[in-house]
Amino acid sequence: MQISGHTRLGCLLGSPVAHSISPAMYNESFRLLDLDYVYLCFDTKNKDLKSFVTALRDMNVFGFNLTMPDKERVMEYLDDIDEAARMIGAVNTVKNEDGRLIGYNTDGVGYIRSMEVTGHNFTGETMTLLGAGGAASSIAVQAALSGVRTLHILNRKNGRSYANALRLAEQINRRTSCIADVIDLNDTTSVQKVIGDSSLLTNATSVGMAPDTNRLPVTDLTCLHPGMTVSDIIYNPRRTRLLEEAENAGCIVSNGLYMLLYQGEAAFRLWTGFDMPTETIRKKLF
Repeated sequence: MQISGHTRLGCLLGSPVAHSISPAMYNESFRLLDLDYVYLCFDTKNKDLKSFVTALRDMNVFGFNLTMPDKERVMEYLDDIDEAARMIGAVNTVKNEDGRLIGYNTDGVGYIRSMEVTGHNFTGETMTLLGAGGAASSIAVQAALSGVRTLHILNRKNGRSYANALRLAEQINRRTSCIADVIDLNDTTSVQKVIGDSSLLTNATSVGMAPDTNRLPVTDLTCLHPGMTVSDIIYNPRRTRLLEEAENAGCIVSNGLYMLLYQGEAAFRLWTGFDMPTETIRKKLF
């Protein structure tokens, strides 16, 4: 890769970001397509997000991604937001269009695509989703649009995302044919029942991510059953404790690596207008 006076910058904002595979994925794609772009990571922990966005606009970046905890916070600093991202209530991809910063969300598309390539069919399923943050909201909306019949969103009633979980369920019930509800994670009886009745359990929280790899998003996993699919959007570590417990219970398991790949594919197309060499990247990095 040659850095020139014309090279344009893109980046990832969030915390932690040091583990991210995104720079390798995007920079190799730029190299393969001979695009004069470069992609970096910036840790925004306890920093002023508004000043970051202002600086990126002033530097005329081609765009940027956001990870936890910035997906919801960034929305107030953008010029416009795609309708799907507005419904989700979170942005993970920003495109710079001649100085106007436009927010999109490719997380849900990436998640659905990552499951579909393994042969998973969402039509008519009962799904339980852990979390109601940016990634969880995107997954919930795309799952509902992809044919999930019933969606249970698990969140702590005293948590900061509970209000968003209620808003999300209301949006899904109003705009799609999916039936969504919100279950308090502290209501262990209800939690056990809905997970036991589900064919798909997805963890869309950061619980279990390095360095706190011994944590579980649900403490009692006796409700897991053989043949059930358990997915985790975390990819560091690649096998979380949740996935280990699920595999021991006879479940089909999937981590967040391919979700990262396919949401990146969608972001790449938004930024460049080109198709990312996804299959080459998958074989080389994933």
